[in-house]
Parts: sequence; C-alpha cells; structure tokens
Amino acid sequence: MTSDDFLSDRAARPVVDGPVIEADGVRRSYQDGFEAVSGVSFSVARGELFALLGTNGAGKTSTVELLEGLARPTAGTIRVLGHDPYRERAAVRPRTGVMLQEGGFPSDLTVLETARMWSACTTGARPAAEALEMVGLSSRARVRVKQLSGGEKRRLDLALALTSRPEVLFLDEPTTGLDAEGRRDTWELIRALRADGTTVLLTTHYLEEAEALADRLAIMHQGQIVTAGTTAEVTASQPARIRFTLPDDVPAGHLPLSLRAGADGRRVEIRCPTTWRQGAFRSHCGRARTGGGSRSGPPRSRSRCTNCSPGPGSRASNCSGSTPAPRPWRRRSSRSRTPSSAPGPRTRAGRGPGPRTGTGSRGRRRTRRRR
Repeated sequence: MTSDDFLSDRAARPVVDGPVIEADGVRRSYQDGFEAVSGVSFSVARGELFALLGTNGAGKTSTVELLEGLARPTAGTIRVLGHDPYRERAAVRPRTGVMLQEGGFPSDLTVLETARMWSACTTGARPAAEALEMVGLSSRARVRVKQLSGGEKRRLDLALALTSRPEVLFLDEPTTGLDAEGRRDTWELIRALRADGTTVLLTTHYLEEAEALADRLAIMHQGQIVTAGTTAEVTASQPARIRFTLPDDVPAGHLPLSLRAGADGRRVEIRCPTTWRQGAFRSHCGRARTGGGSRSGPPRSRSRCTNCSPGPGSRASNCSGSTPAPRPWRRRSSRSRTPSSAPGPRTRAGRGPGPRTGTGSRGRRRTRRRR
C-alpha cells in the first residue's frame, strides 16, 4: 500500500462526532483489592494533545492501559473513536498507536529487523526505514536491540507506535531516559503529528513538558484527577507560597494588609495568586534588592525568597533585582542632607564626578594618607 493509498483509506474511515476519547467514572481494581483508578472522567477532542501528570503510583499508566484496551475497567465506560477499546478492539487497534513504558522487544534482533517485524503485523504500515528516520535511528539500523542505550530504546518504542500512521496516539512517558537533545527532537515530532491532525494522549512526570506540548492537562493523585484544564488555568488555580524571615528590628505589622500573610515569630508566609507572583512580586524583589521600596510590598530581609531565588546567596533568574543579595532593613534619618554631603553618581575613584580627593569619605581618607 502506497502513501496515497493510505491517505485515501484514512479519509474513508468514519469520522467520530464529538470527543475522540471519553472516560466516564472509570475505576480499576486489582485482585488484592487495591484500587488504582478511582472514578476518573475526562474527554479528548480530535486533534488535541492531552497530558496526564502525576507522581509514581498516581494511576496514570493504569488509566492509559484501559484506554488502550489492554484491560477491562472495573466500573465506568470508555470510548475511543466511538468504540469500546476492550470489547471492540478489532475496530480500534488499527487506528491507534501505543507506546508503552517498556517495549519488550527481542534483544537479538537488530533495530531494522524489529521495525520490519512490527510493520509486517500492522495494517497499512509505513516503511520501516521511514519510521526509524522519524525518530533519528537510521544510523543505528544494524545495531542489535540489546546494544541500544535506554534513550535509544525509547525512540525505537516511539518509531513502532508511529508505524500504523495512527489517528490516536498513546504515549506513556515518551521522553523518560532521553537526553536534552533527544527530548527536544521528540517534542518537535509530537508537535508535527498534532499539526497533522493526530490526537495525542501522553503521560509524563515533567510539568515543563506538559506546558510545552499539551493543549489541556489533568493532574492525578492516588487514582483521582485533582485538577484539570489548560496549563494557564491549572497554574492560576494554585496559589503561590512565598516564605521569608523578617529582620529582628522589623515587626510583622509592617507588612501591607493587602497580603495574605501569616507569621510564626520572624517567619512569614504569603499566599498569593500565580499572576501576582509573576508580576507584582518581581517588582517588590527588585525594590528590596536595590534599596528602594515602600510599604506596598514585603520589606527587605536577610533571607531569600523561596519562589525567586534558587539558592542562598544567588540571584534569581526571574527577579528584577540588580544586586546580589538584599541588605538588612535600615531606618532612614529624618535629617535632610545638605548639598555638600549629598552623594553624586558613583565613579571608580569614589563618590561624585570630581577628582580622586573629593568630598566623599573615600576622598578624605586618601587626603589624610597623603598628608
């Protein structure tokens, strides 16, 4: 079957009205009574990329296996392309691609032999060499599977999932074990597949991966979806926590009343929306670091902001501060400075644009030494 024949065959397939993937009240329990999936419900539209996030044991893989038709749900209903993926697998499987966490390929076969074997078992498969080229394994075609690195094995898994030119693609942690370049290339391939109209459902541990790829995402915890929506919606729904320690001479009452702050001795915690953190708090950090500021934001402190600074004594990459670290809070004197004592712009020689023996403290010390 040529590529043109396949495209015409794909166009002749029935188009599903509504969501391509539907899960309603899905549950999955094992023989020992453990419930891995507890009433999960979501839907994925045609051409959409949907991501499931969660820690190990959250239920992501157990959910995806139900969608792939590898197991029957204990309760609830699942529809993929309008069919039950378990009972009507013959109608669903030729139109889907599956990338498991582990492929389990024969270790003595070469990469090309493995791809050809898979193509021979797939209806309307793309050429094995084309599938390997898509994932950057053409140069490793003659290498045995057991000699591949962990990242190369994951790319082989992806190549075989793409062999059937799927309408729906299931990717279970596709970038685990890949280096930075391999992960970036995989992202670009997934974006290209989505642009061609492929519906993609992937699981991942990496929030940045979901942010870069997903149209919508859901976060699972202990078998349940705890939050779902677009990346912006999910991020905005979770308040940011900013913690810092006040200097001894600054009471917590100096904090503005508009902040949702709680104090435990000198330790202060502020809860605020993500949008406030990304906008206003940056300016607060900038004023604190450069010596300006007012009571409209958190006072300067000796400790770092846990949301802005990656470590003690280091400068945050997303903060507008220009000095390495904030200085202790000092009360300004009420006496006004005279023009003769007001500092001018700093120069290498001291204060002010004048000669090296200016009126500043450094200039006076140099004058005394010369005398």
